[in-house]
Amino acid sequence: MKLSIVRYLKEKGIKVKDLGTDSEESVDYPDFGHSLASDVESGACQLGISLCGSGNGINMTANKHQGIRGALCWTGEIARLARSHNDANICSLPARFIDISLALEIVNIFLETEFEGGRHNQRKEKIPVNRQ
Repeated sequence: MKLSIVRYLKEKGIKVKDLGTDSEESVDYPDFGHSLASDVESGACQLGISLCGSGNGINMTANKHQGIRGALCWTGEIARLARSHNDANICSLPARFIDISLALEIVNIFLETEFEGGRHNQRKEKIPVNRQ
């Protein structure tokens, strides 16, 4: 699924930074989730796409970072709302529960949807934990 998404994005002319993994062996998803979240948080990447079996573990990891608004997206509508209402900056896909065509649809919607701002902006600003 990852290779199909990378190929799709490159065909659309989107620059891709692939953080792995490159095998089907079991890995510790936090190793990859923290790297992705750090790149998005720092601005090295504008948006991120992550995959794991359920999408939950990688999404929980990414959301530990204050500047991340990760969304678990299993339909195109969820992806659209995550971007338009929450300004989500990482889309986590549940790879065991969706097929490649749905994954590509979700990625496309996620990347093409703009944040609406307005009433959603004040809510978005309340998400990070303020540490003083």
